[in-house]
Amino acid sequence: MNPLRLIATALCCVAIVFGGLTFSSDAQLDPNFYGKTCPQLQSIVYQILSNVATKDPRMPASLIRLHFHDCFVQGCDASVLLNKTSTIVTEQDALPNINSLRGLDVINQIKTAIEKACPNTVSCADILTLSAGISSVLTGGPGPSFTLTQLKSAFADQGLTTLDLVSLSGAHTFGRSRCFLFSDRLYNFSNTGKPDPTLDATYLKVLQKQCPQNGPGDTRVNFDPTTPDILDKNYYNNLQVKKGLLQSDQELFSTPGADTIGIVNNFANNQNAFFQNFANSMIRMGNIGVLTGKKGEIRTQCNFVNKKKKSPELDITGVTSTESIEGGVVSSI
Repeated sequence: MNPLRLIATALCCVAIVFGGLTFSSDAQLDPNFYGKTCPQLQSIVYQILSNVATKDPRMPASLIRLHFHDCFVQGCDASVLLNKTSTIVTEQDALPNINSLRGLDVINQIKTAIEKACPNTVSCADILTLSAGISSVLTGGPGPSFTLTQLKSAFADQGLTTLDLVSLSGAHTFGRSRCFLFSDRLYNFSNTGKPDPTLDATYLKVLQKQCPQNGPGDTRVNFDPTTPDILDKNYYNNLQVKKGLLQSDQELFSTPGADTIGIVNNFANNQNAFFQNFANSMIRMGNIGVLTGKKGEIRTQCNFVNKKKKSPELDITGVTSTESIEGGVVSSI
């Protein structure tokens, strides 16, 4: 299975960019919504992702992260794309998202390409909560120092299973994380004054060199020291040898008696099993908090609140960022 095509397919199915709902009382997300009006949609998304990934191998990880940070806050409504105004506080102001939404460039490319190929059939039509407003605090997302119990709870709160947790954590097979997110594991784990005992000793020395004590916390380190820019099963192989970068990563394998250990071993031995479950879990995550009927509406533009809501239009200038924080403050996928 082509990993990049897997990502493209998953992103199309979860409607991360383009809404595909008819708002009846029993509306459902339909991955084939554009099958007749824009049958080339998936190929367009794949081609753009392929081109972007060639130029910037970090971008696929950034897109998955963007999707995750949207869905774990009030559901998958693309509200992370909304810009702030003097009266609206948006998710872009939340600490994990500041200067870290570089995937928006690609979303805009995809939207432009599809609008050109399929005029008047595809727009950036996403679900927007009408009453809850936009939160600037990611209250539901798992943190890099979460224990397995905390991780399970955070995912269960979103209707996701332990299998989803392990599958989606595999997104850390590529991308980067900043030193300050895991430096406590290197020098003062759980205030013991010692490193995390679940870290491989040789890997610990490598990380200490990359992230010296009291050094710059913004230095970025590869999640996967073996194939840092490829979506593969190596993330799980790393966990087996105590080379999970974040505590929340290693918890999946090093928690005694955990039911996640068998899943990790399965994915470490069977890449196709990981790919299939990753795609399934991406789609499941894309269904978090989907609004139907009168509970939601289709936004005509991603970065604007519809005018009929009597909210000021959002300024779309400066919507993109050239910097990224892979593995953000609350992100653990």
